[in-house]
Amino acid sequence: MKSLKVCFLGTPEFAATSLKYILSDSYYQVVGVVTQPDRPAGRKLQMTPSEVKVLAQQHNVPVLTPENLRKQPEILEQIKSWKADLAIVVAFGQILNDEFLNSFEFGAVNIHGSLLPLWRGAAPIQRSLENGDKETGVALQKIVKQLDAGGVIGVRKVDVQDDWNANFMYQKLAELGTDLLKRDLKDYVSGNLVPAKQDETQVTIAKKIDKSESEIDWHLTSERIHNKVRAFSMGPGTYTWLNGKKVKIHKTVVRSKTGDDLEKTGCVLAIHKDSISVQCGSGVIDLIELQPESRNRMTAGDFIKSNSLDTKTRFGK
Repeated sequence: MKSLKVCFLGTPEFAATSLKYILSDSYYQVVGVVTQPDRPAGRKLQMTPSEVKVLAQQHNVPVLTPENLRKQPEILEQIKSWKADLAIVVAFGQILNDEFLNSFEFGAVNIHGSLLPLWRGAAPIQRSLENGDKETGVALQKIVKQLDAGGVIGVRKVDVQDDWNANFMYQKLAELGTDLLKRDLKDYVSGNLVPAKQDETQVTIAKKIDKSESEIDWHLTSERIHNKVRAFSMGPGTYTWLNGKKVKIHKTVVRSKTGDDLEKTGCVLAIHKDSISVQCGSGVIDLIELQPESRNRMTAGDFIKSNSLDTKTRFGK
């Protein structure tokens, strides 16, 4: 089988998982990598390269780090000089223009963290979890000008468990995406697989998550609150208030889905050895891991020991 020259574009660990596989498969020849510039990270805000850049440099692959690919024509000329047959894009973080997309014999494809046409946009994994989807997956699609609207080359599905959070799902789908590169992409390039047009009537949008969404609204159902906690685990997280101080909520479990008492929303109903039961707009949720203001993350058991809680205690403003 003739090797395929690939230009890879991606930035975070999700993308690095795909790149790692591509580098291990003799069918693919990675001629160059494009990723986001180094960014400040950690408490000391040291300039840190992306996971994709680190991996590419370990394999001596040329790397470009444009701030804005569309506004830097000299970068595009360097990419063209690589003479790649195909561009593979995974969580790159920049919009690509027609000139870029038309620079490759087989165009550009993207691994997207949802079952397109569901959850097009910036935060598909988080929005799917927040919505309480029982099934999700990854899609390999042909990139077109309209965001995430290209024909779908292949999908891989997975059933979602109630205790999965975004961090776990992120890695699960990243690994699932490599199977699309192992099989479906090769079939597409060889002409044995034709992209399927997306059903526009089924489109949902995964808008970027804003920090203003992080505060827990105790009037929501226990399921919706639990889904938000696990969906936002990758960032920006979720929080509530206790005695005027912010408390981050890291892990929850739905104790019951029914039972309304609007006068007690946010109130502690029971204190257990390893959890705190709180009344929601409908149902009851158990807080399992919390983080008080200016403190480290801790179990509910440790939180109970260091705070005076009773059935008169209320979370929220």
